[in-house]
Amino acid sequence: MAVTRPLPRLDADNRPFWTGGAEGRLLLHRCQDCKSFVHPPRPVCRYCLSENVVPEAVAGTGVVDSFTVNHQKFHPAFEVPYVIARIAIDGAPGVYLTSNIVGCPADSVDFGDRVKVTFLQQDGVWLPLFEKLG
Repeated sequence: MAVTRPLPRLDADNRPFWTGGAEGRLLLHRCQDCKSFVHPPRPVCRYCLSENVVPEAVAGTGVVDSFTVNHQKFHPAFEVPYVIARIAIDGAPGVYLTSNIVGCPADSVDFGDRVKVTFLQQDGVWLPLFEKLG
């Protein structure tokens, strides 16, 4: 039996974020009234309290804002060492996603690295992970 990552519980608000990867799209909630991005997904805009919040595709690129390299095997699905990073998402001011940087040695990740989203599909959920650009 394959070891799997812990998965989020899907609901009406977060489903587009966790399933948008099926179409290769990173979907973030955006208020259609004040144009602010709302993440984590919620039914009401935290800035203007509008209920006119819908998922919108973003470029799926960003910058490593902060990161840590984990050398402790806390879960069997994660091979050590692995990088946990906070990604500032391009075109979505104020949105930072915490995810893993994959596809490169852990010691090659640095602050300011440009990254792009890739998705890991598991049991109907598309987990957004990030790879270094260039």
